[in-house]
Amino acid sequence: MKIEITNQNKWQQSLTIKLALLAILGLFFLIPLEMIKQIILERQSNGEKVKKEISEQWASKQCFAGPVINIPVRTIPAEKDEKAITGIWHILPENLNITGIIKPEIRYRGIYQSVVYDSELKIKGYFIIPEENVLKNYEVLWNEAYYTVGISDNRGLKGKIILKTDSTELEAEPGVRDNDIFQSGISFISPVLIPGNKVSLDMSINLSGSEGLLLTPIGKSTSAHLQSEWTSPSFNGSFLPVKRSVDETGFTADWEVTHLNRNFPQNWIGSAFHPLESSFGLDLFQPVDHYQKSWRSSRYGILFIALSFLVLIFLEITRKEIIHIFHYFLVSLGLVLFFSLLNSLSEQVGFNVAYLISSIATILMISVFTGTLFREKKTAWIVFGMLVILYSFIFVLLTLKDYAYLAGNIGLFLLLAIVMKLASNLELFKKAALSETAEKKDN
Repeated sequence: MKIEITNQNKWQQSLTIKLALLAILGLFFLIPLEMIKQIILERQSNGEKVKKEISEQWASKQCFAGPVINIPVRTIPAEKDEKAITGIWHILPENLNITGIIKPEIRYRGIYQSVVYDSELKIKGYFIIPEENVLKNYEVLWNEAYYTVGISDNRGLKGKIILKTDSTELEAEPGVRDNDIFQSGISFISPVLIPGNKVSLDMSINLSGSEGLLLTPIGKSTSAHLQSEWTSPSFNGSFLPVKRSVDETGFTADWEVTHLNRNFPQNWIGSAFHPLESSFGLDLFQPVDHYQKSWRSSRYGILFIALSFLVLIFLEITRKEIIHIFHYFLVSLGLVLFFSLLNSLSEQVGFNVAYLISSIATILMISVFTGTLFREKKTAWIVFGMLVILYSFIFVLLTLKDYAYLAGNIGLFLLLAIVMKLASNLELFKKAALSETAEKKDN
C-alpha cells in the first residue's frame, strides 16, 4: 500500500514538474509571437508608405472651399505723417449649394493598394455685396476685386474651370493672390463690383484626390449633397450629415450648415479667421484590412498554446502515456507558425481565405502528429475537434469587432468551467487526495 502511495506521489511530482516546464515553454514562445507581431506591423507600415506614395503621385486628400470675394482695402490716414495700411476684405456667399459625385478607384502597387477618386462638383449660390459705407476709415478698391477657391492639392484639378457670375464667365488662374484664408487654390479676376448688388455664382469642377474629400461651409447657409458607389464611407469633420444612406450600392449624404453653426463671420479683413477648420466630409474608408486582423489574431497566440497544452495534458493523464517535452515544443512551434503563414497568405488572397487555409493546414498537421504519438485515431479526432472549435472561436472574435471583448470573456469563462469539471472527475487527482488522507491517518 505504501509503495503504491509512493509511486503515486512520484507521478504527481513529475506532472507538477512538467506543468512548470510547459509554463516556461509557453512564456518562451511569447518571444516569436512578438516577433511575428512586429513583422505584421512592419508590413502594414510598408503598405501605408505605398498609400502615401500613390497619393503624392495622384493627388492627396482634398479640401474644397469657395468661392470667396476678395477686395483690397487700405486705411485712410488720420494724420499727414501716418502711413496707409493695406489689407484684403474677404466676403463670403450668402447661400452656397454643393452637389458632388465621387468615383472611387483602387490602385495597386505590388501587393499593396490605395483608394483614389475622381469627383464632379457643382457649386451654386449668390453673394450680396456690402454697402460702400460698411467699412469706415477704409478705402475700398472695388476695381481690384477677385474671387478665390481653396483647393488643398491643385494636382487634382482636371480640365478648364469657369466661374459664371450673373452674365459673366470668368476663367480660372492658377494659385491664390493672398494667403489669408487659403494656402493653395485658384483665382478669378472679377469685374467691377457694385455695392449692394446681388451676384449669383455657378461653377463646375472636376477634382481628383485620394482617401477622402472635405467641404467648407463658407456660405451663410450651406447645403451639400454627395453620392458615390463606395460602400464604406467614414463621415468626419466638424459636421456630420443630417441625412445619409449607406447600402451595398453605395452611399448618399446631405449636410446643412448655417452661419450660426460656425465660428467666423460673413466678412472680415486680413487673416483673423480660418474657415478651413470647420470643414466637413468623408473618408473612403477601407474596412479593417488583413494586417489589422492578422495582428489582432496573433494576440491570441498564447491562448492557442495554453489550450493545446491543456488538451495534451488531459490526454496524457487519461491515456496514462507520457508525451516528451520536445513534442510539446513541436506543437507550439506549429501553432506559432500559423500566424506567420496567415499574414503571408492574407497579402495574396485576403484574410478570410488565408485564415481558412492556414487553420486547416495547422489543424491537420497537429492532429496527425498527436494521433501518431498516441498511436490511435480517437486521440487525433479529439485534438482535431478541439482545434476546430478554438480556431472557429477566434475567427468569430475577429468578426464581432465591437463585441469581441464580451464574447471572448464569456468563451473563456465557459472553457474554464469545462476544464474544472473535467479535472474534478480525473482519477489521478482523486487518488492523490486519498493518498494524502491515508498518510495522515498512518502518522
